[in-house]
Amino acid sequence: MASLNVGNLGEYLREQRRNAQLSLRQLADAAGVSNPYLSQIERGLRKPSAEVLQQVAKALRISAETLYVRAGILDEKERDELETRAVILADPSINERQKQVLLQIYESFRKENGFTADAPDPAEDPRGAAEDTPADRPRTADGSDADPSAGRS
Repeated sequence: MASLNVGNLGEYLREQRRNAQLSLRQLADAAGVSNPYLSQIERGLRKPSAEVLQQVAKALRISAETLYVRAGILDEKERDELETRAVILADPSINERQKQVLLQIYESFRKENGFTADAPDPAEDPRGAAEDTPADRPRTADGSDADPSAGRS
């Protein structure tokens, strides 16, 4: 069987598996794929789907996006943007509204620097519709809710 053009994905997977001190069989079991199929991926004979790469990445405790780039599924610039967004969304020290505002600022800087907005609208909550909750509303200096009609004529 001829080797497919999947970059250095197989070599990289083999290196990651060895660094994790896992046998081919152990990784195949942990990822939920067959041992022969994983062997063929490592040897460059098979091009795995994004789903299989995600399962392997999870088993190896590495970034699935890195595997997507190595497999030619994802552009490296797209990976960097996705990882930046994921880090912001995963930060437990800021609330949901702050995360969305930060993503909006990030996107505005990307646009200002000439990058197109291929990603979903950062104002939309990726887990569902974002709602304006009382905790997200403007507050006065004493911590009470600001009057939204204040300053209007």
